[in-house]
Amino acid sequence: MRPSMLDRLNKPALSIDQLNKQAIANAFGRAAQDYDKSAEFQRQVGRQLLSLMPTISSVTPMLKVIDLGCGTGYFSAMLHQQGLDVTAADLSAEMLLQAQQRCGSDCQYLQTDAENIVVTDNSYDVAFSNLALQWCDDLSVPLRELQRVVKPDGVILFTTLVEGSLNELKQAWSQVDEKQHVNTFKSQDVITTEIIQSGLMIEVLEYQPITVYYPTAMKLMKDLKGIGATHLQQQQQRQSGLLGRQTFIELERTYDEFRSNNGLLPATYQVCFGVLKNA
Repeated sequence: MRPSMLDRLNKPALSIDQLNKQAIANAFGRAAQDYDKSAEFQRQVGRQLLSLMPTISSVTPMLKVIDLGCGTGYFSAMLHQQGLDVTAADLSAEMLLQAQQRCGSDCQYLQTDAENIVVTDNSYDVAFSNLALQWCDDLSVPLRELQRVVKPDGVILFTTLVEGSLNELKQAWSQVDEKQHVNTFKSQDVITTEIIQSGLMIEVLEYQPITVYYPTAMKLMKDLKGIGATHLQQQQQRQSGLLGRQTFIELERTYDEFRSNNGLLPATYQVCFGVLKNA
């Protein structure tokens, strides 16, 4: 039976938070099929995070891990290769489809929100989350959820972006127009505070810059679009309107001021690496 007009009028409206999450899921969903072509930075950061994984003894029974914000399952596959029983979890159904095509029956799959993980308490021994939690307004919220689903004495490994990421791009855009084009992320102090608020024990907490180089500003912009990172958080929405060719010509000109001695343009990310214990 089709819903009546009255039913549609009485349907609760989505909250701003729900709309924002849906927009994030949509952005990454659109990028899913071509994500891997533009994800070298994500790979670099994730491999570094994986190196912080506690050594798993060969005599230990297979441990269960949730890869939260798994994307196309690149690290889900690597975690499985290390002998872990992996659940690949993501907000985007399209990303999970790509993960399933990569990992097949080696993993389980879960479409879920990091702030409301739809599994029971104490389900996992380890949680792994690479460059996904920056999309949450309050880092302590998903960390508390991970604390709930990870067993006592379990480990949570995560990375997130920090204030100052893509500062070269932000400065170049500021000379072109006054619109918001680059997300602003939390400061180190705020991230540290929100981790403490989660109640988890800090084993490792490192902040470091990672620079990726591009031949042109357009190649950087193409990669950002390719990984779905062009979504601006709700409070930072850019003014409406399409960007014309002349705008991008001007962006190339202003970004060229940052060109390095190697002849390439730097895109510097500030990254937080965290290893937390569920005490």
